[in-house]
Amino acid sequence: MEQQGPIPVPTGKRALRDRLTIPVLAYGGILMAVMQTVVVPLLPDLPRLTGSSAAAVSWTVTATLLAGAVLTPVLGRAGDMYGKRRVLASALTLMTLGSVLCALSSDITVLITARALQGAAAAVVPLSISILRDELPPERRGSAVALMSSTVGIGAALGLPLAALVVQYADWHTMFWLTGLLGAIGVAAVCWAVKESPVRTPGRFDVVGTLGLAAGLVCLLLGVSQGGQWGWTSPPVLALFAATAVIFTLWRRQQLRAARPLVDLRLVAEPRVGLSHVAALLTGFAFYANSLVTAQLVQAPEETGYGLGLSIVATGLCLLPGGVTMLLFSPLSARISAARGPRVTLALGALVIACGYAVRIADSRDLWMIILGATVVATGTTLAYSALPTLILRAVPAEQTASANGVNVLMRTIGQATSSAAVAAVLVHHTSLMGGTPVPTLHGYLVAFGMAGAVALVACAAALTIPGDRPAGSGGKRTEPRRERTRGSRDGALEGA
Repeated sequence: MEQQGPIPVPTGKRALRDRLTIPVLAYGGILMAVMQTVVVPLLPDLPRLTGSSAAAVSWTVTATLLAGAVLTPVLGRAGDMYGKRRVLASALTLMTLGSVLCALSSDITVLITARALQGAAAAVVPLSISILRDELPPERRGSAVALMSSTVGIGAALGLPLAALVVQYADWHTMFWLTGLLGAIGVAAVCWAVKESPVRTPGRFDVVGTLGLAAGLVCLLLGVSQGGQWGWTSPPVLALFAATAVIFTLWRRQQLRAARPLVDLRLVAEPRVGLSHVAALLTGFAFYANSLVTAQLVQAPEETGYGLGLSIVATGLCLLPGGVTMLLFSPLSARISAARGPRVTLALGALVIACGYAVRIADSRDLWMIILGATVVATGTTLAYSALPTLILRAVPAEQTASANGVNVLMRTIGQATSSAAVAAVLVHHTSLMGGTPVPTLHGYLVAFGMAGAVALVACAAALTIPGDRPAGSGGKRTEPRRERTRGSRDGALEGA
């Protein structure tokens, strides 16, 4: 592209804000993950604290999952159309409002509603990755995207022990006041440090497609998340799955006919995009079992013969090394992707996850081996999660980055929900009685590890089938030049301003 003049170098406050863009966006990603995990230490006590049933309390988790799954692709599309920073700040604001409502009330209905508002934060990471793609030069983009992807695991590792400490030594409402304060800081930081991206997709918002996607996802995830409690062959669960099939069939037809669809299914059908989404679903499944099973295993009573009887605080500290490892390994992931391509990084990450579960199967009695295995899984997750958005960035036009990454995160969410249901089903079928109470057996945990490791190997195979970048001058459709023209025209406009 012919340059019209030198690119202006930011000075003063704007230069400081540019340097803080990546840390501010990473802070938002970590805060989002923290917000998803802070309620976990409260779950055993919430029925007593709120005067409600355990089934009602479980909706404080389910509501966040459902809202996040629905809003992630919707807010991603809105970011592409109306401005990514604007939608990002709105998502963080909804998350903060949810914390304030939780801090002000002990009513379970209010808590469930507030947790649904917090689900909007699930869109923070794909929106932030899209902003990084628009604003950073190529040489800085890879490491920044890798760091942004790793914030999910870092925040989850930090959130559990932090919440446990607050719950143990202070009133439980204090935890939500704290997260509300952190959320307000995040909103202010985004508004101050992050520039609005000029890359937009004009057109009307697909309201019909949004409602169809929301209805389909609610039926699907409600059936998956409640299947173990209601019974997988119960009429409500079967009806939900049947409704999911009907709704998504009609939704697919509507999306293919829409002039400006919520999700570009033709783009999803391209192997580079579609297989990346499949790999995201499988990786989400494999990763999530690590946190679920490890937490239950180390907290099991010592009388079981394998449990360590650890407190929730000690449990969080067991997962903390994995979060630190994700932070340290994110630059390595970017370098591997730059040298070998993101699909190799994704395949390597999935293979490392499988190796981590092999360690867990070999020894799940000694604490140091449990921590080692969990950390190896976290390392593989870093490599895989860092590669997934890079694959999407290379495969879709710039004006569809946020919505495409939103769909990729959605697939990870579906994988995690399915993993939770599958792990629960495995542990229910492998129990023994201890004091008249059924508890999972060690064999059940090992079966869960084996299942997650097998899924990780399938994810590795799926990653290797993703087509690589087409060389310059090859035939066929290619999205990369189209993306560069979009960015180039924007750069030219900025230079001529």
